[in-house]
Amino acid sequence: MSGPEVITLGCRLNAAESEAMRLLAAGEDDLIIVNSCAVTNEAVRQTRQAIRKAKRARPDARVLVTGCAAQIEPERFAAMPEVTRVVGNREKFDADSFLSSPRVRGEGDHAQHGGGGSSAPQEAPPPPFEWSPSPATAGEEKILVSDIMAVRETAPHLVTGFSERARAFVEVQNGCDHRCTFCIIPYGRGNSRSVPAGLVIDRIKALADAGFREVVLTGVDLTSYGPDLPGSPTLGQLVERILKLVPNLARLRLSSIDSIEVDDQLFEIITGEPRFMPHLHLSLQAGDDMILKRMKRRHSRSQAIAIVERLKAKRPDIAIGADLIAGFPTETDEMAENSLKLVDECDIVMGHIFPFSPRRGTPAARMPQVDASRVKERARRLREASARRKAAWLQSLVGTRQQVLVEREDGTGHGESFAPVRVEGARVGSIASAVIADVRDGQLIGEAA
Repeated sequence: MSGPEVITLGCRLNAAESEAMRLLAAGEDDLIIVNSCAVTNEAVRQTRQAIRKAKRARPDARVLVTGCAAQIEPERFAAMPEVTRVVGNREKFDADSFLSSPRVRGEGDHAQHGGGGSSAPQEAPPPPFEWSPSPATAGEEKILVSDIMAVRETAPHLVTGFSERARAFVEVQNGCDHRCTFCIIPYGRGNSRSVPAGLVIDRIKALADAGFREVVLTGVDLTSYGPDLPGSPTLGQLVERILKLVPNLARLRLSSIDSIEVDDQLFEIITGEPRFMPHLHLSLQAGDDMILKRMKRRHSRSQAIAIVERLKAKRPDIAIGADLIAGFPTETDEMAENSLKLVDECDIVMGHIFPFSPRRGTPAARMPQVDASRVKERARRLREASARRKAAWLQSLVGTRQQVLVEREDGTGHGESFAPVRVEGARVGSIASAVIADVRDGQLIGEAA
């Protein structure tokens, strides 16, 4: 084995950051890095399960836990006997954090044992939990977590993650200034901050020159890119510059975005630029106006439907994915039905469905909860509706010609609209032209053309 074993949970940003840590910890062959997710209670449970499983498989390995769950609840993970060290979302980009004996940090350093940190910025939100971490729980060196709200920069080395040397994930933004009532992630990622466009473009140029055909721009709240930079550039301006200044980049995508922040410039690029792939994943969360208001979302039901209609009117082949939460507190049967209808009204062919999970420290956790059996049933209905929509969409692509980025040796990859496709005999890293002959087990089967 060369280098650490890395286990990644959660979002594409986590996937990108895992690859950066793999490089930073090169040579630490006895190390297992678990990059955690905190978006739901289930994600935290899966993180703990992954830690135990990894330690059983390699009992002599050191286990380092990082990511959002570790940032938010460091003592919870430090108390696990399998865990050697808990490292915060800032500290995971310090190579010293991965050493068996990290350097002693001085008073001026950012990392603080036990989750303390430098002073918080003005108007920082209150801590999400009533308790405050104490270093006495697990010993001084076990917890290296600082105050994420004090962080002002992001991606000092421009975090990049890879998918079989075909697709690269590039972080351009981190953190979030919004406070949706269900979301704990700002406490794991801190305030919104952006990577200067010049650094982004230089990195993407290097990736394109190295043979990567596709880049995905990632972030926690991607459409909030820019206000903290000189001149307040927008995401649309960044995308335009990338496409202009990196002409040998074949394909560009965005990770999840907030539909209400798609301005005219970004809209024109999404719908009119051939190298921008016809696929968007929207953070919709619900299809009922009262629930959206109680979530503190910034869009209405009608606005969500309108943006999808506008997108499809100008670029009919665009595929829509979306996050939807089932069983948010106070949700009635009628409200749940409005979310269910949104699957068809927004033509959601890739739905990510989350049963509501109350996260301690969020306002939604204090609201009147929906019975767990109802939450489960509503999530099931949303998943079934999304699956039906996806199946019909995939079937509609039979007979079409797709340009497939081949990501694995078995010929599997994704078409331009992010439909999963397998093309026999296609070379990893190539963009294969294929005529779709069939759909099998939720995957398109293409014949090289």
